[in-house]
Amino acid sequence: MALVLASSSAIRRAMLEQAGVEFVGIAAGIDESAEQARHTNPGSLAAALAGAKAVAGSRSHAGELVIGSDSVVSVEGRIYAKPRNREEAAAHLRQFSGREMLLTSAVALARNGAVEWSVTDSARLTVRTLSEVFIQSYLDAEWPEVGYCVGVFRLEGRGVQLFDAIEGSYFTILGMPLLPLLKALRERGAIPE
Repeated sequence: MALVLASSSAIRRAMLEQAGVEFVGIAAGIDESAEQARHTNPGSLAAALAGAKAVAGSRSHAGELVIGSDSVVSVEGRIYAKPRNREEAAAHLRQFSGREMLLTSAVALARNGAVEWSVTDSARLTVRTLSEVFIQSYLDAEWPEVGYCVGVFRLEGRGVQLFDAIEGSYFTILGMPLLPLLKALRERGAIPE
């Protein structure tokens, strides 16, 4: 059985590769703004985006199992999109400073245009108080890579310096609830039992 990852995320691809999962990667090609307009809850938005990516990929890969995944960051009830530019990234970091961030990641499996399995998981990250000097030096080192990340960070890089405390799955924070996904893939015979 062929397995497809409908994502251009380097970290999601690396997670599967490091877990020994063989797959073909494709771009998801969905309009995320349409889902963002329909969902105000971080969990339902992450699930809808993951499902939409999996379904879109499954339409062009008939009969194959397609993975879609997405993450949403919210702070004090406000959902944040990926920053459009460095100035917006700095503004997001200022708004996150000293607050708790809720990061919600979802993953879905679809086949022949329909989602057959999905899961959503959340992690809480306490952002330390960030100085303007830190924000600028951080972006000097991490831009433009963090521009592709909700929350303006990569936990596997310097982004770990943003936080005082983290509660939740490392894989969820990286952008995909990997352990539940691996179980679902085993149950479907997509990877060895």
